[in-house]
Amino acid sequence: MTRVGADERASVLRRRIRIVVSVTIAWNVIEAIVALVAGGAASSAALIGFGLDSVVEVLSAAAVAWQFAAPDPGTRERAALRIISVSFFALAAYVTVDAALSLLGLREPEHSPVGIAIAALSLVAMPFLSWFERRTGRELGSASAVADSKQTLICTYLSAALLVGLVLNSLLGWAWADAVAALIIAAFAVREGIEAWKGDACCAAPVAVLTGERGSEHCEDDCCSSG
Repeated sequence: MTRVGADERASVLRRRIRIVVSVTIAWNVIEAIVALVAGGAASSAALIGFGLDSVVEVLSAAAVAWQFAAPDPGTRERAALRIISVSFFALAAYVTVDAALSLLGLREPEHSPVGIAIAALSLVAMPFLSWFERRTGRELGSASAVADSKQTLICTYLSAALLVGLVLNSLLGWAWADAVAALIIAAFAVREGIEAWKGDACCAAPVAVLTGERGSEHCEDDCCSSG
């Protein structure tokens, strides 16, 4: 591909990322409002936690939108990755505390038809948004876009956990089900947060390392192995 063709392709990919993060932000703003209102009405810590997760997802997507609003998005890559990484850690911390309170019997998710509906809708929409941003980010070579796509994927897992938890609690009274799933998700979020934090350390191929397609030992300048 010629230099001009490569530049045109990069411009198209950047525009796609701006579009997908805009859709992600809009969806999560609506999701957060619905989940927080429904969670408050049903006194459901699980739904409130899900709503707060949507707020974290907005922060992550906004970081990528901010990055790609610059004439040269690469100059903001490090800062965007730091924001995304911190959002992973914040999500893991909240989910862990909330799950612990549920397991101790201090909080229990209550039946909420609205909560079940919003979780089901999110379970359908989030995988597609995550796949599209990840595919585009990998082609463009943007570690922050790939990291944000993982944040969206975690939202999918949380949607599944919330849906299963609310359904099992409604049908069988198993209030602990979503708490156990949440702890697994929290561990995954910590792992992804660490990878996002180190994602810009590899000068040779940050996306390949971030997605696990290449190990840090493949860095030509060994910058990853020292990070």
